[in-house]
Amino acid sequence: MNEVIRSLKERRSVRAYREEQISEEQLRAILEAGTYAPSGMGRQAAIMVAIQDKETIARLSRMNAAVMGADMDPFYGAPTVVVVLADRSHFTWFEDGCLVMGNLMNAAYAVGVDSCWIHRAREVFASEEGQAMLKAWGIEGDYVGIGNCILGYRAGNLPEAKPRKENYIYRV
Repeated sequence: MNEVIRSLKERRSVRAYREEQISEEQLRAILEAGTYAPSGMGRQAAIMVAIQDKETIARLSRMNAAVMGADMDPFYGAPTVVVVLADRSHFTWFEDGCLVMGNLMNAAYAVGVDSCWIHRAREVFASEEGQAMLKAWGIEGDYVGIGNCILGYRAGNLPEAKPRKENYIYRV
């Protein structure tokens, strides 16, 4: 089987991570793959913020959990979080950001890193505290949170794939 197709079929969302940080080489490869995601008219509306600082991750985790009204770590202990945002002034901002998230997760698996898409980036970065974070990071413009791609090495086994649903594909 083609290696790319195999990786696409085998990648899983992981929700338990070891503390060990991913390598700089792995992070660079994953981020570079994100920059090659398709985008509407090639305009590249999305941006990525790679975070490995424990305090910043803890703050984002707290903010994310607050959106859910929960007292937990929505990042499951992952040592790296890549926040994907997209410029709302582009017509395909949402789709562009989603494609970046997909590239990040698939590239992570290809280089031996586990990942999961964590939602609520939109709510976190729409908040006053989230807007202040973007400003502190030097990000200006009308950016909307698309998702948080958590990265790390799984604690435990790779989850099994759920069976594919019936009628997934229609051919005409």
